[in-house]
Amino acid sequence: MAQSERVLDLSGVTVRRGNNQLIDGIDWQVDADQRWVVLGPNGAGKTTLLNIAAARNHPTSGAVDILGQRLGRIDVFELRPLIGLTTTQIADSIPNDETALDVVRTAAWGRVGRWHEDYDDLDDDRAMSLLRWLGVAALADRLFGTLSEGERKRVQIARALMTDPELLLLDEPAAGLDLGAREALVATLSGLAKDTAAPATVLVTHHVEEIPPGFTHALILSAGAVVAAGPIGEALTSATLSKAFGLPLTLTANGSRYTAVAA
Repeated sequence: MAQSERVLDLSGVTVRRGNNQLIDGIDWQVDADQRWVVLGPNGAGKTTLLNIAAARNHPTSGAVDILGQRLGRIDVFELRPLIGLTTTQIADSIPNDETALDVVRTAAWGRVGRWHEDYDDLDDDRAMSLLRWLGVAALADRLFGTLSEGERKRVQIARALMTDPELLLLDEPAAGLDLGAREALVATLSGLAKDTAAPATVLVTHHVEEIPPGFTHALILSAGAVVAAGPIGEALTSATLSKAFGLPLTLTANGSRYTAVAA
């Protein structure tokens, strides 16, 4: 994919559920060489937006183009293998008695849980290479249910990359991790972000401390609407965070890492 190619193009996207408006008139474009962080408080619409980008939900109104295909005009089952996705829902559906290797390679069939599929050497080699790159190759034969939360997160990211996706979507990958595991994961994701061969990436988080170095753009949401969007140095500021979270915040940049505290 050419680096300038657009992978996501949302125009006027609104999602309503009953009387609740989850996201409201969002315009957002993501190019293949960009790495976006999506920030906002609980209820801001982050996960709803990610599910739209993953072709898991449709908007109530507005237009969504994913990898050049209009959502609603293409079979989503053809589109989804091109999108790597990690979510709590996927993690919760992985059988605890599945080996880490099978958690990764079942993605080649779009399955969660080993059944009667056959895997060839190429599948095994790719799954193992991803586990190795993420530092968990030694866990290949361990059962998913016996892994620590940090180890599970890495296995899930390997799974999301198994099909060599053109778009990678990570929903709060550092949630529930202790400080050491969080920092190790942030370093891994930073390496991915800086890899020019890596897919366009969108990472959802509540915390600026979880933004990996190498992420290029930020989308700040509040109450389903865009507060700011663009290059991270322009969109991510004390003012935009304060507006999104509804209290005065001071954002501090330390090299390519961020912290935010109440002003």
